[in-house]
Amino acid sequence: MIRSHLPLTALHAFEASARHLSFTRAGLELRVTQAAVSHQVKSLEKILGVTLFRRLPRGLALTDEGQALVPVLTDTFGRIRATLDQFENGRFREVVTVGTVGTFATGWLLPRLRGFLNAHPHVDARILTNNNRVDIAGEGLDYAIRFGDVRWHGTEATHLFPAPLSPLCLPEIAERLRQPADLHREVLLRSYRTDEWIRWFAATGAACPPVRGMVFDSSITMAEAAAQGAGVALLPIGMFTRELQQGQLVQPFEIEIAVGDYWLTWLKSKQQTPAMHAFRAWLLKSVADASAAAG
Repeated sequence: MIRSHLPLTALHAFEASARHLSFTRAGLELRVTQAAVSHQVKSLEKILGVTLFRRLPRGLALTDEGQALVPVLTDTFGRIRATLDQFENGRFREVVTVGTVGTFATGWLLPRLRGFLNAHPHVDARILTNNNRVDIAGEGLDYAIRFGDVRWHGTEATHLFPAPLSPLCLPEIAERLRQPADLHREVLLRSYRTDEWIRWFAATGAACPPVRGMVFDSSITMAEAAAQGAGVALLPIGMFTRELQQGQLVQPFEIEIAVGDYWLTWLKSKQQTPAMHAFRAWLLKSVADASAAAG
């Protein structure tokens, strides 16, 4: 089919009819008559040489050919609408979509994100949180901020900063902890990474007790459990400075272990947009500024 002859009006009429399975309701949405919608669909069927709907006494049913066409049109019209929505006051609003570990989002990114939005008022930042399990391509992400050791297939990665772990707990629990061995009497909250407490006790020179009980897939949830008195949590302390400053949690021992760092990652095949360049530059500068301020 010649591109200039694409029957856009008929395609729009078909897509609306397929969603409603009714020419009448499609007409109400498109603000035309039922007869006009029916005419457009018939013209599309004639152009394609197939039947797209079975006309039933009460409504419509898609044929196999119609079902094959619907998702393509739904996606296409959705992308057109999303792009048009990005125009505002004569300017195009760019979008940068960032997937991030929830702990990093609440503990570091969100308190600073206003700076990026103020510096780039025509960029919309979309923040999607996860538990460090992410599919950059499948989720349509521009960037993913991850915790780990930079072994992610098909991605580029820029180091942000380390995230050492140390025990955090309520002040009243910390009062009865004089040495690491005292933790043997406490409930040790744990993540899905089963070796973390073993590695921490190894760093202290003390034996690690059997670690049983609740397992968390989110440091945020585990920190909240610790703040509610459920036990002692091994957490990335740099992500919980607010809780430490407010006294909700305390760090009873200075011993920390390194099990991974935070990284900014993106697909090698991803074409960098101006919005992506702006976000990456801002993020790296913010990391450098925070590191300098910490001394």
